[in-house]
Amino acid sequence: MVLIRKGEAKDIPQTLSLIKELALYEKALDQVIVDETYMLKEGFSNHPSFWFYVAEENSSIIGIALCYYRYSTWKGKRIYLEDIVVNEKHRSKGIGKLLFEQVIAQAKLEQLSGVVWQVLDWNEPAIKFYKKFDTQFDHEWVNCRLETSK
Repeated sequence: MVLIRKGEAKDIPQTLSLIKELALYEKALDQVIVDETYMLKEGFSNHPSFWFYVAEENSSIIGIALCYYRYSTWKGKRIYLEDIVVNEKHRSKGIGKLLFEQVIAQAKLEQLSGVVWQVLDWNEPAIKFYKKFDTQFDHEWVNCRLETSK
């Protein structure tokens, strides 16, 4: 049986492992610069930068959903879903759905205006997954970023 629960500091090593698994899938493993110490500091300080949910089976974390708050000048406070990752061996079993529904439930509980995220345009399995939730895909905006550390 899969248990969905809020992530704890003790979950960081397995969480980072799943993050690296996702980066490998996205052919960007070399871009992962965070480590356990950094994630512990950022996720469990007095003012955490993120929180996460885990999907746990037999004391092993097989999936995560990592989130933080975002503020839209038009829509107000929202949850930004940074990543949903399910271990490759456990995909297509509804675990991603359970994690995603937990994030949606949290947004509703807090009476936020919604949940936002990004998906790579070539990630057809993820796009197909999100379409099941009446997702609105935005083709107008161009993603931008500026790296300030190396």
